[in-house]
Amino acid sequence: MTTDSARAPAPPDIVRAAYAELIVTNLDRARWFWVDVLGFVISEAGPGVLYLRGYDELAHHNLILREGSKPANARIAFRVRSPSDLDRAERYYESRGCATRRQPEGVTAGTGDSVLVQDPLGFTVEFFHRTALADRLHQRYDLRRGAEVARLDHFNIVVPDVQAAYEYYRSLGFGLSETIEDDQVLYAAWMYRKQTVHDIAFTGGAGPRLHHLGFFAHESHEVLRVCDILGSIREEDHIERGPGRHGVSNAFYVYLRDPDGHRLEIYTSDYYTGDPDHPVLRWNVSDPRRRDFWGNAVIPSWYSEATPVLGLDGTPQPITEQRQTAEVTVGADGFTVSK
Repeated sequence: MTTDSARAPAPPDIVRAAYAELIVTNLDRARWFWVDVLGFVISEAGPGVLYLRGYDELAHHNLILREGSKPANARIAFRVRSPSDLDRAERYYESRGCATRRQPEGVTAGTGDSVLVQDPLGFTVEFFHRTALADRLHQRYDLRRGAEVARLDHFNIVVPDVQAAYEYYRSLGFGLSETIEDDQVLYAAWMYRKQTVHDIAFTGGAGPRLHHLGFFAHESHEVLRVCDILGSIREEDHIERGPGRHGVSNAFYVYLRDPDGHRLEIYTSDYYTGDPDHPVLRWNVSDPRRRDFWGNAVIPSWYSEATPVLGLDGTPQPITEQRQTAEVTVGADGFTVSK
């Protein structure tokens, strides 16, 4: 007997989280923060737009900053393994009743033809294969500034139903590295395609919204250095949370907010997940070390604030209230000790 799942089109073969596009209200101010302070490399600039990357990135960009009237996340993008995966993406999402749009090469600078979709969670997601190659800067230590960011690592998104988000990304072939849960509820999950802890993570809350973009740095002193830089220029208000060490992922981290309130994480020290029998690490929601390994409290804005997202038509997506128990109402977060 042929099952519905057997008849369903195969998903695209996703390689990794590749880039995101943020809408910023003042491109000059955004350039000051992302380039002058944090040290991102400008790959290309045009009227009202900047294409940025980290020092290890060989693709054209990791981040697009586009000037607009209100802060938003316009899209997140995954690189796929072959050009044929674009056709697979169209068939897969059309079979799920999702809107799709084929975009020709060159519409996004440095990117070949691509497929944009309005995914089941409400996010605009782009799939692409071809990209212009950038100059190799791995050992151009003379150019490095700020946090010396190496590459984009992951997206963290806010969703009303973490279990549903997990099941959807499981259908795309993502592995599961870590969770926060109890016997009844999945509060958060970390999932991957490349062989690290995550390319995508889910935070429970009203959504769809973008919680943060995660950028990898090679050494912990780079995380600390950007905090010292912000303090020295009296811009310490951009530091939202940390530095600290996560329980989940083992990352040494700091969370920053850009001039429009977009949240980013700069971190180092996660681990390899490529073995076929890699076990899931499951954190109990009452363990105060799950969000900060040292048991430091998570500040309220980290749970409540996030960036709105735009639909495929460029309009803000409606927000659905959280459908599950809120982690912050049951989690310890540094105030109690789990024995």
